[in-house]
Amino acid sequence: MNRTTAAQSFSVSLTVGAYGIAFGAASVAAGFSVLQTCFLSLLTFTGASQFAVIGVLGAGGTPINGIVAASLLGLRNTLYGIRMTPVLKVKGFRKVVAAQITIDESLGVSLSQEKLGLKAMRQGFWLTGVGVFIFWNLFTLAGAYGAQALGNPSAWGLDAAVPAAFLGLLWPRLNSKLDRLLVIAAGSLALLMTPYFVPGFPIIATSVLAVLFGLRANLWK
Repeated sequence: MNRTTAAQSFSVSLTVGAYGIAFGAASVAAGFSVLQTCFLSLLTFTGASQFAVIGVLGAGGTPINGIVAASLLGLRNTLYGIRMTPVLKVKGFRKVVAAQITIDESLGVSLSQEKLGLKAMRQGFWLTGVGVFIFWNLFTLAGAYGAQALGNPSAWGLDAAVPAAFLGLLWPRLNSKLDRLLVIAAGSLALLMTPYFVPGFPIIATSVLAVLFGLRANLWK
């Protein structure tokens, strides 16, 4: 086992997994039970989509809007799976497990090990994916129970955990002018639409806007 890869995987797993405490607290604040919150993390296991679901439903949106918003945000994981298929070369039950832990972090760590060879790439993927899954679910449980123990989570402002967590995840990724322009455009669009549309629809609209930005960027190349 490559120690450098293992250390990087553990660092990413613990750091990202800790965001689960914000999700657990926000989910309970949005009206979900501890059990429902934990099942969302266990079965959905893609942070942005989970935050979208509780954000939409917590704001009074319909389940359909919540599902559509979460699905659009989770669509990128399909593309990640296509990229990782020739690297992992898994079959049977291992393929199911690999699909569940194909997320931003497992892909990122795996690709960062490319110069060390396929073995290191596979190690980075599995260690990071499994590590994030474990920590994310543990911290989700802790956050949910902690919020429940407070009595009325909304009174403590925990409903703000959703946008705060999104901003925390987004901020380090704004590396170009196009990224910053997209954020400004999406934020402005969401603010303009929120008073007039049902909860969840602004998220869907901004997701479509992000796709259009991506297509335009590729055309410019």
